[in-house]
Amino acid sequence: MVKVLVSDRLGEEGLKLLRQEGFDVDVKLNLSPEQLKEAVKECDALLVRSKTKVTREILEAASNLKLVVRAGVGLDNVDLKAAGELGVKVENTPEAVSFAVAELTVALMLAVARRLPEADRMVKSGGWSKEKFVGLELRGKTLGIIGLGRIGCLVAKTCRAMDMRVIFYDVVDRSEYAQMYSCEPVVSLERLLSEADIVSIHVPLTPETRHMIGEKEIALMKPGAILINTSRGAIVDERALLAALKSGRLGGAGLDVYEEEPPRNMELLSLPNVVCTPHIGAQTSEAQKLASITAARKVIEFFKQA
Repeated sequence: MVKVLVSDRLGEEGLKLLRQEGFDVDVKLNLSPEQLKEAVKECDALLVRSKTKVTREILEAASNLKLVVRAGVGLDNVDLKAAGELGVKVENTPEAVSFAVAELTVALMLAVARRLPEADRMVKSGGWSKEKFVGLELRGKTLGIIGLGRIGCLVAKTCRAMDMRVIFYDVVDRSEYAQMYSCEPVVSLERLLSEADIVSIHVPLTPETRHMIGEKEIALMKPGAILINTSRGAIVDERALLAALKSGRLGGAGLDVYEEEPPRNMELLSLPNVVCTPHIGAQTSEAQKLASITAARKVIEFFKQA
């Protein structure tokens, strides 16, 4: 019997599907690295989300491990090099959470542009000052998408429907998507940053993308521009972002991800022109259910073919 270890919270729908297919499912949450090393020794597959760090040490301890499935988009919590060297296949489920992340991205754009959290706090505290909350319309603005993958395409589609101009930069040829979603490619990140009123990040965290947006890049952005990050926190240099927001160089930021999670840079989070959420891009009931089922199906398919 194939043994599957689930080390992060996963929807019951996927676990039920695995058990129905005859898999031995062992759910062990909140394991320390040492506890995880012990738990993976006899398992054939490991199901994780973002909390579990699948390091080389963990992979080397798992003598029977053949598959790691990350229920979600990123794979920066899995040592892909070590997995490849040890013959462990790694998969994720970006198709399950893309709509949820794209919707949160647009919600953050609107929340920053219209200062919604600040307005909400004022009314709830008994205040009433319409004049203080003169916001920005997204209509007619230029959105710059960094990374026109699955989520970037959905953001582009939504924003085009809001009568925004959409430009994008990607190291991969996305000409087919550009036509499909009526958005314009630009030849460099520098050009995107200089043209966009709103910049939205949709690339994975890799050594190449770490601090992709730093002091030099922010200096290229339009005065008053808005930065949205629902990808990975370390893609943005938070110290540079804080300085630009405090100086008024940038008009605002919408952040769902941070260099450290939970975040410690409370000065950044406390700024009135920053809207922040606790990494909830994939946290919808629909996305959670689909991520669980999709992850389970990937496990089933892998072992049926093995």
